[in-house]
Amino acid sequence: MKVVILAGGLGTRISEESHLKPKPMIGIGEAPIMWHIMKYYSEFGYNDFIICCGYKGFVIKEYFADYYLYRSDVTFDFSNNNEMILHNNVAEPWRVTLVDTGVHAQTGARIKRIQKYVGNERFMLTYGDGVSNVDLKSLVETHDKSKAIVTMTAVQPGGKFGVLEMNNDDVVTKFAEKVKEDGGWINGGFMVAEPEVFNYLRDDDSLVFEREPLESIANDMKLNAYKHHGFWQCMDTLRDKQYLERLWESGNAPWKVWE
Repeated sequence: MKVVILAGGLGTRISEESHLKPKPMIGIGEAPIMWHIMKYYSEFGYNDFIICCGYKGFVIKEYFADYYLYRSDVTFDFSNNNEMILHNNVAEPWRVTLVDTGVHAQTGARIKRIQKYVGNERFMLTYGDGVSNVDLKSLVETHDKSKAIVTMTAVQPGGKFGVLEMNNDDVVTKFAEKVKEDGGWINGGFMVAEPEVFNYLRDDDSLVFEREPLESIANDMKLNAYKHHGFWQCMDTLRDKQYLERLWESGNAPWKVWE
């Protein structure tokens, strides 16, 4: 099954770094967050990736063009016809298709524009800025049972603010940090989609997948949710990046399931 990664947005909420590179190329540790996502899928046996490029897509293309250099030791022998010798060459079992889906395109248009690379097959779909420890095997099994066109991973993100309880005199009677699962469920990405999803899409820059297409699929009772109670974190802001960096540097990043 192919894995489609949406990687073309502007990333304006983390402009401290996204003015230089696409948000999926912002590093967690020494590798882009998209690399972390791909390594996670690869651990479950999904190695065929289609990346929807847009804003500064050339950065993504250059990264994969020189991937073996980034991940290996190398000797440049200028005395011998500029010979390049790779040491400890790190190879991934990946097939990566990079598609220019437009600088200003919204998510629905980007997905529509990679249809010919997916073909008439089921595929995985996720965003290039979020990591998780979602059980992909269980996700697919849930999708199989649902008969849905799209199954999305539903998550309840942790709250950033403390919660107050007050009496009628505005006296605080209780203060507590907001717990993770006391709110509504949101779309956490990590989706499984049938090829019929393309029937809900059109080649229109303004088409947002999370609006008209998913709303129509839901109205047709063909949208299913896989509830994930474990770790999930997107990287919308610099604060999010710093949080993910701390987890990675601790050696206990929940999404790090590979050796």
